[in-house]
Amino acid sequence: MTKGSKKYLEAYQKVDRDRDYSPREALELVKEVSYTSFDGTVELHVRTGLNPRRADEHIRGMIKLPKGLGKEVRVVVFAAGEGEQEARDAGADYIINTDEGFQKIMDGWTDFDVTIAVPQMMSKVGRLGRFLGPRGLMPSPKTGTVVPPEDLGEAVEEAKAGRVEYRLDRSGNIHCPIGKVSFPVDDLMENLATVMDTLRRARPAGVNKNAYVRRVTIAPTMGPGIRMERFEALAMEPGNIATTA
Repeated sequence: MTKGSKKYLEAYQKVDRDRDYSPREALELVKEVSYTSFDGTVELHVRTGLNPRRADEHIRGMIKLPKGLGKEVRVVVFAAGEGEQEARDAGADYIINTDEGFQKIMDGWTDFDVTIAVPQMMSKVGRLGRFLGPRGLMPSPKTGTVVPPEDLGEAVEEAKAGRVEYRLDRSGNIHCPIGKVSFPVDDLMENLATVMDTLRRARPAGVNKNAYVRRVTIAPTMGPGIRMERFEALAMEPGNIATTA
């Protein structure tokens, strides 16, 4: 028997556990079963057939959501000199290039969502790995968050606009926000299509496409998960999204 609060149980009863919903049906339902008093986030959870212990199957990257995330993204930039000014002009929330700034993070400050660094700062940023790494905040060339000074402005603007990271976790799952519950369904569909198309293209060459995506679930910040039809790619147009087995 499912246990939980009265609100959760009411929401849970609206979901057919024996059914895989189409993407549009799932997104319409996720808005209905979200029961927070605030504007919750819609999360995509993908169960894959990848082995996280194999380096050649450990996928990771960044995705720019066409409809954004619907929230303020706080960006820290590790840069000095010309790059520092470019980051400020692009809207970076914090610039760190002093020992005091590094110490603040080592003391536990992580009141930000994205970090971006220039290569010249990585020797110093490296010592923050055990503080930022577990939170998914460590700058990395693989995610486009280590960039030359002349590209800092563009990187900051993309992060502020709603660029999100995806990565395979230790259980072979990928979790990614695709917007807010208040978003129109068409906007959530477009963000979902972008994420799934990116994941399709990120499939390691040695992994069979039929074993790559095993289960796809959509869930609000607070509310039950909704299982969607198994698929690997979505058409980009929000009014013409189809699934493939």
